[in-house]
Amino acid sequence: MNRIEEAVTILKALGLPKAQQNERSGLTLLALLDSKKDTPWSESKKRSIRIHDILIFIQENYGKQYAENTRETIRRQTLHQFEQAGIVIRNPDDPFRPTNSPNTVYAASDDALKVIRKYVTSNWQFALQEFVKNKGKLIEKYEKRKNKYLIPVDLPDGTSVNFSPGKHNELQAKIIIEFRKRFCPDTKVLYIGDAARKMLYLNEKLLKELKIPITKHDKLPDVVLYDKNKHHIFLIEAVTAHGPLSPKRQIELEEILKTCNDIRIYVSAFPDFHEFKRHIDNIAWETEVWIEDNPDHMIHFNGQKFFTAYND
Repeated sequence: MNRIEEAVTILKALGLPKAQQNERSGLTLLALLDSKKDTPWSESKKRSIRIHDILIFIQENYGKQYAENTRETIRRQTLHQFEQAGIVIRNPDDPFRPTNSPNTVYAASDDALKVIRKYVTSNWQFALQEFVKNKGKLIEKYEKRKNKYLIPVDLPDGTSVNFSPGKHNELQAKIIIEFRKRFCPDTKVLYIGDAARKMLYLNEKLLKELKIPITKHDKLPDVVLYDKNKHHIFLIEAVTAHGPLSPKRQIELEEILKTCNDIRIYVSAFPDFHEFKRHIDNIAWETEVWIEDNPDHMIHFNGQKFFTAYND
C-alpha cells in the first residue's frame, strides 16, 4: 500500500464511518501528522494546523491540488468526524476561538497519536484495541472540554441555550441578556443563530403566526425578538467580523418579511466603539445602534424622528 492507502486503513481501523474512508480524509490525516511519503509512522507529529495549510501540505507533498473552496468540505466532511471520533482536537490553544475564525486550527489528540505511531509494528493491534475500547470515554472527555467553554443563556420562556465559544456569540448572549432587559423586556425570542451551529433556537409556531418564512431562517439576522403588545419585531445583527445592518441588508430583510405586518426595528449591535467606528459608514438610516460597552444608551440613525432638546 502507498502512504495514502495506509492512512485510510488507519482511519478505518479507528472506526471512522465509510464516508471518511477516502483519499481526502487520508490526506487530511497525513497533513495533521506532518507525515510525508517517506516519514515513518512512528515519527508522526502533533501540530496545530489551519485548513488552508492542510491544503498546501497536500499539494506540496502528495501532488493533489484542492481548490480553496474545498475548505468547507474538509471541515464538515472530514475534520468534524475526526473530532467526534476523538482523533482530533479543534483549537487546543484557544477553546474560545470561534469555528469560523480564519485562525481555527486542528491537532491530533494525544490518544490517537499514541496509536498511530504504532502502526505497522507488533504493538499496533494491542494499542488499537485499547483506543477502540476507550473511544466512548475519549469522546466524552473531549465533549466535556468543549462544554466547559459553552456560553449558557436562559431565554424568557425558560428554555436554556448554549452558545459555542467566541466573541460573536458572547455578543449575542449580551444582546439577549443586557439589550433585551433594557430596551424590550417584554419580548419573546423568535430566532437565535450561532457562529458554529447556525440555527441555535427557532420559535417555529410564533414565526408561522407572524408570517415570517421559516425556510428563510438562515437569512435572518443573529437575534430576532418580538413584542406582542406593541407589534414590534427587533431584528438584531451582532457585529464582530461581518457587517452591520447596511442599506443592502435592510432591503434583503424587508423582502423576506414582506408578508409580515408587524413593525420592524433594525438594530446593529457592537461589542465596543472601536468596532462601531469600523462600520459607521455602512449603517442604514432608520436603524438603531447598541454598543455593549455602553449598554444603557442607543444611537439612532433616524434623522428628525428623534430631534429633541434635552433638559438637565
